[in-house]
Formats: sequence, C-alpha cells, structure tokens
Amino acid sequence: MCGIVGYVGHREALGVVVEALRRMEYRGYDSAGIAILDGEGGLAVERKAGRLANLEAELEETGTERFVGSTGMGHTRWATHGRPTDRNAHPHLDVTGKIAVVHNGIIENFAPLRAELEHAGVEFHSDTDTEAAVHLVSRAYAAGDTKGDFVASALKVLNRLEGAFTLVFTHSDHPDTIVAARRSTPLVIGVGRGETFLGSDVAAFIEHTRNAVELGQDQVVVITAEGHKIMHFDGTDAPGRPFTIDWDLAAAEKGGHDYFMLKEIEEQPQAVADTLLGHFADGKIVLDEQRLSEQDLRDVDKVFVVACGSAYHSGLLAKYAIEHWTRLPVEVELASEFRYRDPVLDRSTLVVAISQSGETADTLEAVRHAKDQKARVLAVCNTNGSQIPREADAVLYTRAGPEIGVASTKAFLAQVTANYLVGLALAQARGTKYPDEVAHEFSDLESMPALVQRVLETAPAVRAIARDLAQSSTVLFLGRHVGYPVALEGALKLKELAYMHAEGFAAGELKHGPIALIEDGLPVIVVMPSPKGRAMLHSKLLSNIREIQARGARTIVIAEEGDDTVRPFADDLIEIPAAPTLLQPLLSTVPLQIFAAEIAQARGYDVDKPRNLAKSVTVE
Repeated sequence: MCGIVGYVGHREALGVVVEALRRMEYRGYDSAGIAILDGEGGLAVERKAGRLANLEAELEETGTERFVGSTGMGHTRWATHGRPTDRNAHPHLDVTGKIAVVHNGIIENFAPLRAELEHAGVEFHSDTDTEAAVHLVSRAYAAGDTKGDFVASALKVLNRLEGAFTLVFTHSDHPDTIVAARRSTPLVIGVGRGETFLGSDVAAFIEHTRNAVELGQDQVVVITAEGHKIMHFDGTDAPGRPFTIDWDLAAAEKGGHDYFMLKEIEEQPQAVADTLLGHFADGKIVLDEQRLSEQDLRDVDKVFVVACGSAYHSGLLAKYAIEHWTRLPVEVELASEFRYRDPVLDRSTLVVAISQSGETADTLEAVRHAKDQKARVLAVCNTNGSQIPREADAVLYTRAGPEIGVASTKAFLAQVTANYLVGLALAQARGTKYPDEVAHEFSDLESMPALVQRVLETAPAVRAIARDLAQSSTVLFLGRHVGYPVALEGALKLKELAYMHAEGFAAGELKHGPIALIEDGLPVIVVMPSPKGRAMLHSKLLSNIREIQARGARTIVIAEEGDDTVRPFADDLIEIPAAPTLLQPLLSTVPLQIFAAEIAQARGYDVDKPRNLAKSVTVE
C-alpha cells in the first residue's frame, strides 16, 4: 500500500526523500508528495496526483529553492478515502501550516473525529481520513495539558485513533524531530551515522545503511539526527529489535533488465536455493523460528492454510504435499474469508499463514483470529521482523530477497518451496516419513534450482508465443492435480499484468460448464502432468485437449521433456524437465510468468506497476 519515508540528518533531505520514494514505487500508488523543513520555521510541501515523475516535474518547474533542509518526509498514496487527486495527496497540513502528516492505512473512526473538528470550526481541505489526525495534533499542541509539547500532543491523539495505520508527523517549530507511530501497518527505522531514517520497508534507506530497527505493534518512535527513542502509546519506554539487512542495493536495482519482474524471474533459481539453505541439519528439517515443540507438531490433527492472491495458490499446492506426506486433512482458505465463516479451530489445529510482506491485513487478522481460538500458527514470510512472524508460534522465511515487481514471481516459488518444507517438518514430527525418506525429499528439492534454470532457457520460445497472442481477448488455463493451482496462478498473472480476461480451471470441470467458452482460435494453456508420475491423469488430460481442439481452440501445452504422446495435440509445445509430481509446479509456473510479462509488454503496459494494484495490502 502507501509508501512512507522520513529523514533527519546531515544531507539535503529533498534528494534522500525523493530517491526513497522511487525505491518504494513498487508498493503501488496513485499520488506522491513531500514535506521539507528548513530549520528556520519554514515547511515546504509539494504533492501531485499520478506517478512520482509528475511530482518531480512539478518540482523542476516551480524550483527546488524552497526545499532546502535536512529534515523531511515523503509519501506515495494508495487511495482509500477520497479520489486520487492533488488535494487528497499527502502530506496534509494543519490550519497553521506548521504541522504535516503522512499516513498509511485507515483511521476507522475518522468520521466522528472530523465531525468534532468541523463543529469546532476547522475547515478541511481534502476528503481523506488522514487530515483529521493532523488537525487533532494541532489543537492538542495549541492548548491543554500538552500545549507546546510536540511529542505529547502526538501521543494524545494517537490514543484516540482506531484502525490500522502508520502516521508520521513533522512540526516546523521542531525541525530536528520527527514523530511516527504504527498499528498493524509497517514501519521500520534505519540507523546511520549522524542521520536516522524511517521507511515502510528497508528499501527506503538501503542505499545509506543496513542497520535497522523493528518498530513493534502500537509503538511510537521519535527520531533525530543523533538517534531514536521508542515508546508505547502511553509514553512508557519500549524495546526495539535491531537487525541487519541481509541484501544490498544491487538487489533492489534492475541490473540491466527493462523491468524488475524480468530480473526477478531470472533470480528464481537462487530464491529457491536460498530458501532451502540451512533447513536440513543433522538429518532433520529445521525451521527459522520455532516456539512449537515436537510434541506440539505431533498433536496437530488438522491444518488450515490461509493466504491471499498468489500466496493462496502456493497454499493450494501445499495441501497436496502436506496431505500426501502426513495424512492430515488440510483446508486452504482465502484469508479475507477465514474469520468471517467461523472456522472450527482448537489447540490441535495448525494454521499456516503465508504472506510475502508479513503485513497483509487479511492474513494478519486471520492469524489473530486463530490465536484467539487457541490454534497454533506457523508463518511463511519473506520479510524479517514483520507483524505476522512476530505473532506466530513458528516461522519459516522465504529468502527471496526484495521483490519489487508487484506481480509475485520469485516470492511465489520461494513460498511453494517453504510450504513443502513445512509439510516435511510435520511428516518428520509425526513419523509418517522415515528420516531417509525426508532426506530423499529434501534432496529432490535441492535439485530444483538447476531445473528452474533450464526452464528459463525456454524464455525466447515462450515470448514468441506470447507476442503472437498479445491481442487475444481471453486466455483459458487448464490443469489437473498440482497443475490446477498452477493454472490459477497463470491466469492471475495474465489478469494482473495484461488486463486480459483469463480463467484457470480444473480440467475435469470442462464438461460441467467451461467448455461452452471454447471457440475458434481461443488460446488454451494446458499444464500436463508427467506421463510417468501421473499416467492416469495424463491420459485424461489428453482427452480434454482433444475436446477443446475439436472445437477450434489453439492449444499451448506445457509438458515434460520427452512426452511425445502430447505432441499431436499441441499447437505450441513448451517443454520442461522431468521432476517429481509434487515439485513440478516449481517448473511449470515459470513459463506462465514469462508469458504474462511478455504479453503485457507487447500491449504497452508497465510490467512492474500494474494499474490499481499494490504490492502489500495493509488494509482489509
């Protein structure tokens, strides 16, 4: 969602803030703005709807002379309250023009707060929920028991707010100080020499420092050039959790590629390898953080997987593996629906929560509901120190590194890999697999990065097919067994990037309705199972291909190398290396990513920043 940056230090804040916003563009946004304090009572603000480039053009046209100072903050907005216009862009100012605020999230009780302020004669200049917060701080600073105390005024207001939010305040009378707070949306502190940073994620300041501090739930931080102080909303001191960022600036750069997504597709062999690294020691699967005993895992009698978007599709694949290896029943739920249907949970239930950011609002609320029902929670996450891992009983990190492209690629493959490790850890604890069997499965996983690299070599052929189909209005995807979630993921990628109608179906459902969609020339992508590992399903899917070909469809088939039986029925054939059935999605997904990216490029769309989408969805 929204991207936030704050800076107090010895550099010109304008350059630091704008560059940080550029590094957080991947989060998705529809307007951008900055506020710079000059240290002499001046506060300069500029904001503009649209891309960051619009803001930079405005700064160039009007001049940057008024933006001189070493304290500042910036914001890229994802609209929730109020349309994406200049007047609704952040930062917002109070009536004195001295206090500015930027905000990520939703202030759920903003309506009565706004009514209270308007009744007191405060005039609003936007349609946002955010503006209420800055006016409240202004009034607290002007009168009452917090008069003249910037930090105390902010604390007083924060305790009145409801919802999920990150808020950052500056005051031109206190130009060396920024006050920020978080509740259920992300904020991290960057610690430099003679300078301190704030960011929605570490990409905001990785150029300047790798030393960071996690800000916990319902915590406030006051930053100056000399350092930071963390406290709870009641003003009492709170601990921070320092950590070192384990990737460098190069990981957040395009590296010569036209788009981040193309770079990230090519990084998938490394992402899978890094996710496996260190997770098999002394003959056993090892998690990153485990506050569950072996007995806790043995006592599990049911597993729920909760996730959203691509992570949900990785969870569907987890179901096949976990049920096969452990014989435990597994339900896969959209996190947004989970707590609203009153699922049956108890201490013997394990909830696996999958989230790339660790801040996904629906998944976080699902975790909290599970914990309230006394279930155990295991988090699969790509972001160290984020909220979902902090609230989980065990954690397995996907070490995919920063994923800048909004449409998930390497994070998805890393999630699939991590989910398989979760399945093996459960099988190991429950004794449904012997140690040598666990070792064999892990060895198969270790062989996958090299096979993913071989799939990447098919990219030119996949791109040629994609360019040929770029003007199609609809593409259908078919699969069986583990090929079905792959079909769903392929369709999602095409919708996200190319804005095309695309649907994924279980191939066995064709005759129950979807076959009515088949017409001359309709592209249908088929994910074939192995003729050796799933011979019966293979023959059934061949029958499905015949059915759609007979009705004029153009078939694009992803099949195992050497599968000659499928050749007569494939108008276009994409071959992938042979792999164990459960692991095939790590290979068959890759051509679909390349396919979607190429079609989006051919149609003239921004592959990294698809419209209306945000990388991390931090409000429900």
